[in-house]
Amino acid sequence: MNTDDRRAISREYFSKERLAEHHYRSFNAFLERGMQDVVDEKETIDTDIGDKEGQEPVFVELGDVRVATPRVREADGSEELLFPQEARLRNLTYAAPVFMEMAIVRGGEEEEERVVDSAETKIGRMPIMVGSEKCNLVAENLTEEQLIDHGEDPADPGGYFIVNGSERVLMTSEDLAPNKILAEYDEKYGDEVQVAKTFSQRRGYRALVLVERTRDGLLQVSFPSVSGSINFVTLVRALGLESDEEIVHRVSEDPEIVKYMLENLEAAEVQTTEGAIEAIGERVASGQGKNYQLKRANYVIDRYLLPHLHEEGVEEEEVRINKAFYLCRMAEACFELALGRREPDDKDHYANKRLKVSGDLMKDLFRTALNKLGRDVKYQLERANMRNRQLRVSTVVRSDVLTERLEHPLATGNWVGGRSGVSQLVDRTDFMGVLSHLRRLRSPLSRSQPHFEARDLHATQWGRICPSETPEGPNCGLVKNFAQAMELSKHVEDEQRLKRELAGMGVEGIPGIEQPPTAD
Repeated sequence: MNTDDRRAISREYFSKERLAEHHYRSFNAFLERGMQDVVDEKETIDTDIGDKEGQEPVFVELGDVRVATPRVREADGSEELLFPQEARLRNLTYAAPVFMEMAIVRGGEEEEERVVDSAETKIGRMPIMVGSEKCNLVAENLTEEQLIDHGEDPADPGGYFIVNGSERVLMTSEDLAPNKILAEYDEKYGDEVQVAKTFSQRRGYRALVLVERTRDGLLQVSFPSVSGSINFVTLVRALGLESDEEIVHRVSEDPEIVKYMLENLEAAEVQTTEGAIEAIGERVASGQGKNYQLKRANYVIDRYLLPHLHEEGVEEEEVRINKAFYLCRMAEACFELALGRREPDDKDHYANKRLKVSGDLMKDLFRTALNKLGRDVKYQLERANMRNRQLRVSTVVRSDVLTERLEHPLATGNWVGGRSGVSQLVDRTDFMGVLSHLRRLRSPLSRSQPHFEARDLHATQWGRICPSETPEGPNCGLVKNFAQAMELSKHVEDEQRLKRELAGMGVEGIPGIEQPPTAD
């Protein structure tokens, strides 16, 4: 390929407005599917009505959610289309109304359920990204001349929000890949202790699960809501793998690893599934009654241990077995590391990282805002019921609750999960400054710590991350920029289709997918 060809390809590439495309694509996917996914997760808003008074229980069913295009309400009560330049000049938030179908239902499982009131109501306002599908500049399909008439720059890349008149961009956030096993040596004890860890993530909840092989060769598991660690064999037995033979062969068929596993089985505290659950119950609810201990142990195992393995429509027993198999795979990774069969996983390798773009960050924010709205609707319903008022959707939904929860983090940069600096003012020094800011990404690591390896240029960043565009000083190597022609790929949305494809290729043991019949 000669120089002229390269120039032609480069000119064509940059004429397609791709420099901020990852922001558009991610935010558009959030509006199309992400918001509805969050609503479907919540499904209903339960209330305490009927618990004490002997009345029929009341709850709210959530339906379809939709977003309009940005509008502004004038002093005379009329609503007009809002364009970005007007939002900048009038210090407004470039936001669109969000509508959701809600139905107040009275009655429980025993009683016949009946709808008290149902309506599509405005639940708040969603800040809209300039240049996204819901932006009026795109929705109205304006020409270059019309853009100039509205005070817009036709060359402006978009990809940012306007909150209270200020242009703010969401920083792409770098993080370790969730739901992936990483094996490494313990920082404190070196290669004497091996650790396999995974960040299990589901519906915004992130749980760190560790399987550790201690210096005496025994396996211990630690996960949220359990202080300290639990014996590996005890936990696997509680999940349904009861026999010694099944546990050993699920970990590995390798003779040396089997020898290690036999040591663990000899040191096992319990021999049955019931005994294992009782042992865990004594750990998580010591001093409580036997029934409560068993209930708490089952709750902790189902809720906090490897939550990403939960599948809709999959039986609880099958989910527990899948968790046991996953823990066995983590144990095998520890033994392989101890025997020198594998190298420790490199946390700085880009295959072990994922990037959160605008849509992913807004999905986290919307989930928190919807939960806040749900609590407020619950309070308003209970209050109206106490005063014997008619229960109506329009009177129990206060739209400013959701709006404030969406706009405030964008305005300040203080995001859910205790992160700060997620939203930043767009650098308008020059056009290249804007493009650079839109293609910037930040690491979650603290800048006050050295983190020498994380700041270093890694070989896997070649072609993805610019090797020279990083600030000097405390942020050096932690704030990076995409390479000029880098495109960000998106994750697979239809997981079931992917699973079916893998099953068709002969992959066995995929949860929730039946193995297709094989030809004789």
